[in-house]
Amino acid sequence: MNPVERVMRRADAAQQRHPVAAFLVAISRKFGDDNGGALVANLAYAAFVSVFPLLLILVTILVNVAAGDPSLRNRLISGATAQFPLVGNQLAHNIHALKRATAASLIAGLLLLAWGATRLALAGQFTMEQVWNLPGPARPGYFPRLARSAVFLGVLALGVAVSSLLGGLVTYGAHSLAFRVLAQVLAGLSNIGLYFAAFRVLTPGGVPARRLVPGAVVGGIFWTALQAVGAYLVHHDLRSDSVYGIFATVLGLVAWIYLAAEAAVYAAEVNVVLARRLWPRAIVQPPLTEADRTSMALQALQNQRRPEQQVEVTFTDRPAGTRAAPMAPVPLRDAVPPPRPGNERFGPPAASGG
Repeated sequence: MNPVERVMRRADAAQQRHPVAAFLVAISRKFGDDNGGALVANLAYAAFVSVFPLLLILVTILVNVAAGDPSLRNRLISGATAQFPLVGNQLAHNIHALKRATAASLIAGLLLLAWGATRLALAGQFTMEQVWNLPGPARPGYFPRLARSAVFLGVLALGVAVSSLLGGLVTYGAHSLAFRVLAQVLAGLSNIGLYFAAFRVLTPGGVPARRLVPGAVVGGIFWTALQAVGAYLVHHDLRSDSVYGIFATVLGLVAWIYLAAEAAVYAAEVNVVLARRLWPRAIVQPPLTEADRTSMALQALQNQRRPEQQVEVTFTDRPAGTRAAPMAPVPLRDAVPPPRPGNERFGPPAASGG
């Protein structure tokens, strides 16, 4: 064993002994197992094509509804674009001309929004199916996915509306620290609720709702903190012309959306790792941990395409008769979300360690 491997194995053994470190490593390993980078890129692209139509429709409605009160209109628009602090001012400036929008442009915006939100919802459903390692026979069909996409569009619109109202309220107490803290707490709670609703719509129905709460809390807090940091940078460090122009706006928006998508995938991984107790994971293999075996077996099951297909997973690294570790993952049958009605022939693979 070379010195580098010896150091890595010692560090690996240390992280497996400490629950917090083992849990964080397990989330990172699960993200890599699921090819999380590709999932994030797919989500970020789908979100990017949804943001501009969503802001177009929202600002058009706000401009026309609050046309008689310029102060209220500006507060609502600022709240709507506050979801993207680093580029929100640029976006608001560039779409302000929509106050003269016609019915045709509004209809076109609605169609673009429906198309973009549908792509985002389908990408989100695919992400959750991959994260939960759902086999092909247990995945919903095309029309159920479209129905979920419509529900997700409603969740997205509600979340943006609530965030816009909360963002507009902040201006009323700009000089009150207590009011600003209260506004941040309310924003955090609304973001947690939005994450939970989105997870419930996009996650396979066989996953209990209580399993989605931890990830919703993590995602909502992270998104709220990210918005607060972005707003602070805008007001203190980026008040000059360092962020300007169409290229800076687009690149900033892409980076912001990518961070949001990455946070969402990691938050979903938190749900899976907690629900299946997939820790500790080994950094240097072999030997494999029980969590490694369960995760690998579920990845193999995920590739099942037909109910007639049977998947079997065996491991040869554990000597016969060896007992599982005390912190063993949930049984494989309990780890797999139930199939959708009509696919009762689907079942988990046989996984053995002999």
